[in-house]
Amino acid sequence: MKKSIATVTLSGTLQQKLEAASAAGFDGVEIFENDLTQFAGSAADVRRMANDLDLEIIALQPFRDFEAMPEPYRTQNFYRAQKKFELMHELGTQRLLICSNVSPHVIDDKQRAAADLRELGELAKKEGFIIGYEALAWGRYVADYCDAWDIVKRADHSNVGIIIDPFHMFARGNTLDLLRDEIPIEKIALVQVADAPSLQMDVLSYSRHFRCFPGQGDLPVVELVQTLRDKGFDDYLSHEIFNDEFRSSSPLEKAIDGMRSLLWLEEQTAPKVEQVAPAVPAITDVEFIEFSVEGNSGEQLIAMLSALGFTETHKHRSKNVSLMRQGDINLVLNREPQSLAHQHYQKHGVSVCALAFTTDDLKGMLKRADFYRCPRFEGQSGPGELNIPAIRGIDDSLVYFVERRAGIRFFDIDFEPVADVEASAVGLKRIDHVGQTVSNTDFLSAAFFYKSLFDFDIEASTDLPDIYGLVVSRVAVSSDNRVRIPINMTEARNASAQRFLQHSKGSGVQQIAFSCEDIFAAAEHVGATHLLPIPENYYRDLDARFALDAGLLDQMKANHVLYDRNDDGEFFHFYTQTVHGVFFEVVQRIDDYNRYGEANAFIRLASQAVSSQELVSNIRN
Repeated sequence: MKKSIATVTLSGTLQQKLEAASAAGFDGVEIFENDLTQFAGSAADVRRMANDLDLEIIALQPFRDFEAMPEPYRTQNFYRAQKKFELMHELGTQRLLICSNVSPHVIDDKQRAAADLRELGELAKKEGFIIGYEALAWGRYVADYCDAWDIVKRADHSNVGIIIDPFHMFARGNTLDLLRDEIPIEKIALVQVADAPSLQMDVLSYSRHFRCFPGQGDLPVVELVQTLRDKGFDDYLSHEIFNDEFRSSSPLEKAIDGMRSLLWLEEQTAPKVEQVAPAVPAITDVEFIEFSVEGNSGEQLIAMLSALGFTETHKHRSKNVSLMRQGDINLVLNREPQSLAHQHYQKHGVSVCALAFTTDDLKGMLKRADFYRCPRFEGQSGPGELNIPAIRGIDDSLVYFVERRAGIRFFDIDFEPVADVEASAVGLKRIDHVGQTVSNTDFLSAAFFYKSLFDFDIEASTDLPDIYGLVVSRVAVSSDNRVRIPINMTEARNASAQRFLQHSKGSGVQQIAFSCEDIFAAAEHVGATHLLPIPENYYRDLDARFALDAGLLDQMKANHVLYDRNDDGEFFHFYTQTVHGVFFEVVQRIDDYNRYGEANAFIRLASQAVSSQELVSNIRN
């Protein structure tokens, strides 16, 4: 199927929207009439721009409040339609999209509506045009696609068809039965695709603010496209998305998101014998986390990592890069002036500039990244050194891919061991999860990045109560639970996530959680100076909820350890103070506990807010 995007989906000027659509690889665009009306040039100029960018203008939309109107509105509507036909000739497009009438003057008469569409269809036939009719979910008398189809059938004209849009269908609770059993593909004028989260609200507000790309929401868009493919449909799929965050984001970034969405839909619905996308290689672990550091700027970070039991075990053979290890955890500190890490430092300061994932098929992973339009990054490597491949990840960070072979690790080749390093006694074992905080405009994109590229499961959103507002969180999880990426955002100005974004000047890793063998030994080693203090009232509430052993409760209180329990097991964890915007967590999972202690998030967020205020006060004093 060919791929299109409506200009209303993207921010910017009409020229910027067309350039973004072309750069993302779209075949066509729908011209939203507001974009054309405010454009300084002519419709012919738009046509030339589109041609130069190898874009087909597949439709002009929307044509509103047309059918079943009394006089004098009816005569005016046909005059208006003729003027739009002239515009369509200049644009070089053949489709005009009509949405169901919302005017207070519209007549509740399907036969009258059908007669108007038939008459317009006859005029369109003379011009070589197609009329598409769509049921708006808030249409005055036509709001369901079954009613729109009834009117199109009554119109009975070869140049009049129905528009299929999953948002308008599923927001009204419609099923796919009519599409599957009755509507022939030759009567489908256009398919617009949009998704949305499951929300209970008035449908007009729902449509205007919360639509998103397929795969980013909860509507059964895959099932709809599968139904179309089963029927033999092979025309355009076109995004029409109304979303406040989309319209305040980079048009190119959102265009690329939209292309990934259509590629993902194609992959999800392709016949089993037809491999559209490269297979998904397994992502098996987090191989390393890389920090951008410069000079002595990372002393606070190194002090915190030392308190957590990390030691510098290796130095890079040719670059100003060192490695701190413990258990199977690798933390890279990059001070190299000629590196992307240095560029990251200049913008964000001391921060996480890259994640590295292990994969069982490096070449396959890179092919899949190319398929999903993920820009590659090529670093500089010396003779005999690894050139670890990477792609652009969230914001301007990198994601590296490492393939472990015959027990050889990346540091065995590029790094030299530091002599006389004592092993840590803290007992941290591996990276349990990595929390990324993103802007509200990147929240859907970040989750879909992991879903489309790695086939991670995206858990439902959870609200975490910060004392300054809600933080919304959802987790991307690999199939074996070895890689877990909580993704957080907020629209509250002073909440934890927003403080991080302001500090780091962009999205990035805010939290790194390590698993351990003995939570209390780890906490005692870290020491009270580095631990996030937990109020005593938390432990009184914990006692009331779980009736824990008094000795255990005292030990938890002394070490600022938090606790959760469910039917699968128990969870102990503590947090460190924040350094350079990042905080660390140490967790101990008992039995099959597989959550993140979400019940304790409000305590963590409140304690961090208090600590942040105290830090600001100390700096001012």
